Formats: sequence, structure tokens, C-alpha cells
Amino acid sequence: MNKLPTRREVLSGAMLAAAAGAAAGLHSTSCLASIALSPGEKERTHDTLVVIFLRGGADGLNIVPPYFEDEYYRLRPMLSLAHPNDRRASVTGRTVDLDGKFGLHPALSPLLPLYKQGQMAVLHAVGSGDNTRSHFEAVAAMETGNARNVGASSGWLARHLSATMREDDSPLRTVAITETMPDSLRGAPTAAALLHLSDYRLEVPSSSNRGRKPGTQPPVDRSLAMTSTLRTLYGSDQNSLSTAGKNTLDALDAVKRLDPAHYRPARGVSYNTEPIGLGLKQAACLIKGRVGLEVACLEMQGWDTHVTQGKESGFQPTRLKELGGALAAFCTDIGTQLQGVTVVVMTEFGRRAYENTGLGTDHGRGGAWFVIGGGIRGGKVYTRWPGLHKSQLDEGNDLKVTTDYRDVLADVLVNRMGATNLNAVFPDHAVHLPGLAHSGNV
Repeated sequence: MNKLPTRREVLSGAMLAAAAGAAAGLHSTSCLASIALSPGEKERTHDTLVVIFLRGGADGLNIVPPYFEDEYYRLRPMLSLAHPNDRRASVTGRTVDLDGKFGLHPALSPLLPLYKQGQMAVLHAVGSGDNTRSHFEAVAAMETGNARNVGASSGWLARHLSATMREDDSPLRTVAITETMPDSLRGAPTAAALLHLSDYRLEVPSSSNRGRKPGTQPPVDRSLAMTSTLRTLYGSDQNSLSTAGKNTLDALDAVKRLDPAHYRPARGVSYNTEPIGLGLKQAACLIKGRVGLEVACLEMQGWDTHVTQGKESGFQPTRLKELGGALAAFCTDIGTQLQGVTVVVMTEFGRRAYENTGLGTDHGRGGAWFVIGGGIRGGKVYTRWPGLHKSQLDEGNDLKVTTDYRDVLADVLVNRMGATNLNAVFPDHAVHLPGLAHSGNV
């Protein structure tokens, strides 16, 4: 006789489903063709925002070298990248020119076409008001949208999502492709932390075939039975737990329809198998699958390069190669949909202006960011350059912060994400938009 789920299994399944929206796991492989999850997805006029946090304080002075500055070479005799026209250096050791003053690390060369096509903006001397040079303090300030680690405790993205939520929002409106939910999403109305998209499913113990007589009906699909039972259970109430449960079941249905095990990127696109490549592959899957994704958060570790940072090879060039390759693959994969996608690559602070005795760099202040997308005024380095002479450095050691990171994020939120109340997102901050994003559809 076919056995339906027991009460105990229903209750345990209910807890699983309610928890699934808060913590699951994504790293993915796929999705199939476009599926319309809700009318709101078709009517949405703002972008999908992809935020990539480089955790550890990425060295902006070697990611975007100010090769026009003599002080750059004096402060970094072993780590500085050669001038673009310095034929004495190998190609992999020369800066890739951007605008006659700043360049890209050669490991980021795959991003150069995006810059030349006006789809990538580079920002330099970006940071927060936190001057502790502590990872914990700087990250906490930036993820909560504060000048320093004081003030609002919810995340800046959570506040934006709360201010713009609608009744027909997708259950996959917000996804963190990370092991744990980032603090920028703390307090978000709906958000799922996923590490492996293909693992985002309802687990139900399978019934045994042992003892089933030949010719009798096979056991029922217990996951379908459990889902039906849970929908009935959640549908009888209107409380927050029932709402969370129904949202989770909707998200499970959406992922199942994506068929992640069979996703194939666009012709000629190959993602690297590093976490950032796998994460962006899954973000592309969700975007192309039209499941109503509005915000995707990813992160990349390994930027705290105190020792043997490397110039042409080593820790930083390896990370940059992974990042540049994954971003280039992502943009090619989503194709024309890049017109409705904005990618922000951010970090909590830059590194010290001068190299240390361990051939690395220590915690600093101003850093380099990237903003990529079809609605970006790219092909330009946005900076109020403070200079690298000792008299121009922050406390005589670090590149000064001349662009408040909240201004960069606010520009994207207002012009690409439909934000109308920036004070709700960045309280107590007088925003000065740098003008890097086009307003509305492009």
C-alpha cells in the first residue's frame, strides 16, 4: 500500500521548508529556457543588481595602477606594474592602459573590451569613513551602509529591498550565492542564501520498495505529496511563518522548473571552476531563467595580501585572473540581457601605498571598484585623485578616500534600481552622485 507522509514527517518537512529560504546552498550548474514566474517580472523596468564583495581589502593600487605617478614606482619598487609602454618589461608585467593615466592589471585584460565598449566604469580612491583599518569594522560599516560601524544595524540592500517591495515579488527576488547570508541583506523581506542551486530542493525520505509485490503500484512521489501537504498546511494561516513557508515552496518550484542540472552557457562561453566562476554561472542561470531575480550577492575571499602578494604571478594575480575571467564569461553568457543588469565589484578598503618587507601590502584606505552593465557610463576612470606623495597620503601612509562608497551605490540604486528614498537606504548621508549610471532603460 502506498504510504503518505506521516505527521512527524510533515512537521519536520515544514521546518525544513521554512528554513530553506534562510539558508540553503548554491554554486550551480544550470537553468533552462526562460520561465515567467510572475507578471511583475515581465513588467519590471529596473535592473538586476549583482554585488561582488572582494573580502580582505583588495589592493586597488595594483588592480588599477596610477602609472602616471612617479611616487607609485618609488613606493613599490618590487610590486609596481610597469608603464604600458615599457618594453623592458614582459607583457604580463605591464599595465594595460585605460586613459593615459590609469590602467588595469594585465590579469584583468578580459575586461578591457567591456571598458572600451562603455559598459564598465572604474572608480578609484573609494572607501568609507572608517579609518580603523580593521576588516571587521570596515566590512560592518560598508554592509550596513554607514560611514563607520555605528548607526543602522540592518543591511543597506535590505533597506532598499524593503522600501521597494511589491505584492507580486518573486520568492527568488534576492539570492546570496554564499555560504552565509551577508550583513548587507540583514533584515531583507525575502532572501535566500544558496551555495548549490541544484541542492535547493525538498528532502523527503524515500519509501522502500522492499516487500512490494510484482504488479502492484509503485510508491507515490513523496516529495510531491509532502509539497501538497505543506501547501495545504501553510494555506490555512496568514501568519509570517505560513508566508515564509509558501514563499519557500514557490522558490523550490521555480528552481525545479529551471532544471539546473542541464544548464548550458551561451555558445563559446566557459566559466572557470573557482567559486566566483561557479557563482556567476548560477547568477546567469537565474537571470536568463527570468525567475524574478532582482539582487544577487556573491563574494570572493583571498585579498588580504600581507605577504608575497605577487606582481605577474602570486596570490593577487591569481585572484584577478579568476575574477576577470568569470566576469567576462558572465557578461558574454547573458548577452543582450546585460542591458538590464548592473554588476558592482566592491571591497572594504585598499592597501597601504607602499609595499612591506614581506613583498606584500598592509591594510590601507582608498580602494578601486568596478561597475559593469548596459546602463553604465563606462569607458572612464571616475576619481578625484588625491595623489601619492607623502604629504597627500592619509596619515602619511595610505591613498585617501575621496569618493564615499555610498555615493557609488546610491547612483546605481537611483538610476538603475528604481530607488526613490535614498535617506531610507543611507540615513544621515548627503548623497553626491558621481554620474556613472544612465537613468531608466537604455
